[in-house]
Amino acid sequence: MSTMTITGAPSRNGACTLGLDFGTLSVRAVVTRVSDGEILADAVSEYATPIMDRRLTAGDNRELPPEFALQVPGDYLESMCAASAAAVRASRVSSADIIGVGLDVTSATVVVTDSDGMPMCDKPEFANNPHAYVKLWKHHGAQGQADRIVDLAKKRGEAWLPRYGGILSAEMLLPKALETLEKAPDLYAATAEIVDMLDWLTWRLTGTLAYSASDSGYKRMLQDGVYPSEEFLGALNPDFADVYATRMSHPIAPLGTAVGGLRAEYAQAFGLREGTPVAAGNIDAHVHAASVNAVRPGQLTGILGTSTCWVLPAEECVEVPGVFGVVDGGISEGTWGYEAGQSAVGDSFAWFIENNVPRSYFIQAESEGISIFALLARLAAEQEIGEHGLVALDWWNGNRSPLVDSQLTGLMIGQTLVTRPEDQYRALLESTAFGARVIIENFESHGVPVTEVRVAGGLIKDGFLMQMYADITRRRLLTASTIQAGAHGSSIFAAVAAGAHPDLPAAATAMGGVSERIYEPNESAAVQYDRLYEIYRHLHGLFGRGDETMHALKALRADALRRRANEPAPGEAGRH
Repeated sequence: MSTMTITGAPSRNGACTLGLDFGTLSVRAVVTRVSDGEILADAVSEYATPIMDRRLTAGDNRELPPEFALQVPGDYLESMCAASAAAVRASRVSSADIIGVGLDVTSATVVVTDSDGMPMCDKPEFANNPHAYVKLWKHHGAQGQADRIVDLAKKRGEAWLPRYGGILSAEMLLPKALETLEKAPDLYAATAEIVDMLDWLTWRLTGTLAYSASDSGYKRMLQDGVYPSEEFLGALNPDFADVYATRMSHPIAPLGTAVGGLRAEYAQAFGLREGTPVAAGNIDAHVHAASVNAVRPGQLTGILGTSTCWVLPAEECVEVPGVFGVVDGGISEGTWGYEAGQSAVGDSFAWFIENNVPRSYFIQAESEGISIFALLARLAAEQEIGEHGLVALDWWNGNRSPLVDSQLTGLMIGQTLVTRPEDQYRALLESTAFGARVIIENFESHGVPVTEVRVAGGLIKDGFLMQMYADITRRRLLTASTIQAGAHGSSIFAAVAAGAHPDLPAAATAMGGVSERIYEPNESAAVQYDRLYEIYRHLHGLFGRGDETMHALKALRADALRRRANEPAPGEAGRH
């Protein structure tokens, strides 16, 4: 069973919406008042099955290949119903007052289904096939397919490739679909629909399958109203030529429109009225821009959590190397939406603490009644900038922007026999801020202005880290008014779909905003960080452009894991 926490407020009057934010580990539901955006109640429910990145625990427990990250689709539905019902009850709002439902999901999380929407992993014949499960956003098993797609697109001069910075991540939907065809052809042949989870969820809720304009542009390669051609797809693999025609051929739903009405099954589960409008799904990071009212050109939103996504509306479409996509209306109508990101931020901090911090630190934190994160942050904050003598690269789960290379790995240089855990921890924190600065500078150096920075996500609770970001990026940081900015943003889109506000800018102005907590850059600290940043940029170029050291180590690891599993090397067993 999933686990759940609930918070609520006294009953309020007026129209409200339900917002659902499907994260990496859980789903959060909020009930939001449409007049002013106040969250009346929220609830969170964790998925029952942990991420499957080592073994297929939901199946036969087989060892998974490197770079896999899978989930159980049914967990999403169970947690959605639990969190929604709890939030609605806690809000004390009548079902008649909840006029719309909106949702967002982690970007490029993909599921394969039959024609009725049943996930293929729920069928007995595919229960032990890893490719039948949800491929989470951080599933990088399709790196080979992504490389081939890019190589062929460059050779053919495909016009859509520059919209993705000239390179594609293995996280995108198309590489994952090609991976399924080539690694599990029987499964692919039986599959009727390949869908982003956000579209699958609105399909479940309404009975209508329509593709969100957001994930269609950013993750399904829809540009200027067309997908990559059958000729191009067939050149990748003859059996892939008709993938859009046969497995991804449904209408596009613009953001802020209703896909359909809530089906009776889910209306009863949530405690809402049947037929309540359900908004087109959205990418988790992108809805944060609505929550912090940053839907106008030049307003950069950073969503800082396990990973970080940076989204930016702009007036013009400009080719920017290394972006994760630029889509007309992808964030707000009438602007071009740019997406960039960092694949490991909070994840890297958690990895470090889990694997590299001595027991004595945990004992000290427990004796002081604080978290291990708080202890390390305090010890790190006592240092002068540069005192640790370290610089790290924030590539512990690859580089999403601007290098778009999931095979790059983390690095920390400068360690000695007197290096301490708090030194390493601070270097990791700094590396993520350095990575953010690279992304901002990449936008501006290619003619896409960044006029202000607003931040949301779980990491904004860490004041030490936020001040570090302000100092390193030399930018004033405005912070979200709620820690539930994802679900809050989805509730804003629900208000538009329900007709409570005429468009997203009006809804974001009425319902969104930032807190009074603002971080101003400290010039003396910024000067010291500049010196470390120069070293970071040198390492960034050294290992990220042309050097094969990290790739070679990844290949050696993959080869060793294959030997241990008695699997043939690529090419030895013929084409799958």
